[in-house]
Amino acid sequence: MTKFPHIKFPYIRQDFAASLVVFLVALPLCVGVAVASGVPAELGLVTGIVGGLVTGMLRGSSLQVSGPAAGLTVLVFEAVREFGLPLLGVIVLATGVLQITMGVLKLGRWFRAISVSVVEGMLAGIGLVLIAGQLYPALAAKAPESGPGKIAGLPGAFLDALGDGGALASLALGAGTIAVLTLWKYAPAKVRTVPGPLAAVGLATLAAFFLGLPVATVEVHGLLGSVQPPPLSAFGELASVGLIGTIVAFTLIASAESLFSAAAVDRLHDGPRTRYNQELIAQGAGNALCGVLGALPMTAVIVRSAANVQAGARTKASRVLHGVWLLLFAALLPGVLSYIPIPALAGILVYSGAKLIPVRALAVLWREHRGEALILVVTAVSIVAVSMFEGVLIGLALSIVKTAWEASHLKLEVVDKGSGPVDAYLSGNATFLRLPKILDSLEALPQDRPIRVDLSGLHHLDHACRTALESWAERHSDAGTEPVKVTAV
Repeated sequence: MTKFPHIKFPYIRQDFAASLVVFLVALPLCVGVAVASGVPAELGLVTGIVGGLVTGMLRGSSLQVSGPAAGLTVLVFEAVREFGLPLLGVIVLATGVLQITMGVLKLGRWFRAISVSVVEGMLAGIGLVLIAGQLYPALAAKAPESGPGKIAGLPGAFLDALGDGGALASLALGAGTIAVLTLWKYAPAKVRTVPGPLAAVGLATLAAFFLGLPVATVEVHGLLGSVQPPPLSAFGELASVGLIGTIVAFTLIASAESLFSAAAVDRLHDGPRTRYNQELIAQGAGNALCGVLGALPMTAVIVRSAANVQAGARTKASRVLHGVWLLLFAALLPGVLSYIPIPALAGILVYSGAKLIPVRALAVLWREHRGEALILVVTAVSIVAVSMFEGVLIGLALSIVKTAWEASHLKLEVVDKGSGPVDAYLSGNATFLRLPKILDSLEALPQDRPIRVDLSGLHHLDHACRTALESWAERHSDAGTEPVKVTAV
């Protein structure tokens, strides 16, 4: 490099090689997420292209790769089903604008304060719904609309498939895709130069083609035919409470997933650290453009980001180039998509959904922090049983209550010499959460002797506790021989 100091891309060889790897990983995932979200496959490629060419150019995280994510699949599917595809662009555009606003206001770092248990519970809930939902296309069946319905209907769907040759072929192809993904890490090193998702989809496509399997394949609409900007009339729906709630859910989940992914990617390399506010602005700019194009929302994706780092990427040039390769593929070879079997994409998403469920982390939490484990489980179950937005709100509420309870450490020490006044020393934080414990302990003290209550050791005494202590002192004074003496904080 000393001979050519004018070269601006000193790591272009490493970044070029890494971009090809990321492209090969991203291609089947972009298509799979789009199909699972109930939108044309090309829209997944559009979001991947924007994630590379637009978000990839902006500052924030240098090696993190953005695109359509399995974590938003359930939410996008519900939004398209409820509001229609034209309004998806409005939702994604508004999400991008909110993300940019939060980044400008420097709120990015506050997402790091969200309980990890809530985030992992959110991902686990998404994973469970994703698995349940994608088993139906693997069985050549139609999935029920609700999360509980998807899970409850699986036994019947499997039984129906046993008597249907096409359904069995579809199931075999999906199961084979999952098997390839699971066992790919044991393949020889030279074979593993081909990314697992690409190998799994490629093998499934070849099997379906040469064996003439009666399975559904991806419908191709063409890149330009699939891009449909939202009409101006659609923006009038922004006054709808339901639509606003969906936008808030998109914003919170996409932002949290991106910034948590950034923290994980930073642990994989020694390069520049993520600037969270700038990364939030970059994600917002990408989502705003995706909304204008009527495409899927984007987040930073840990699978593609990890592949980028492991492939030797050194700068953001690798993620920009991966967007170029996606654009060239979508423009020059869109017909290839029509050969990809739907069960293979379902298999990829079932595998991705399983990876979202933190089984090992849950086991560790249960041994060490059962309260956090409970929050994780309740969040996941709430997402499956109710919806994504309400499930996350329930998890956040539980996390706040748990934190408040743990912050209310209170110690009561009683000194009773058998005769004379009884001394009671309170220390710590006296909040309404500990009020029953305080009153039970004080009411158990002798009623026939004077009591001196020392509150000087309290760091905090809220209004509810102060009022309750005053009422107890009055009652004890009326019943006892001498009044209670309380030393104020």
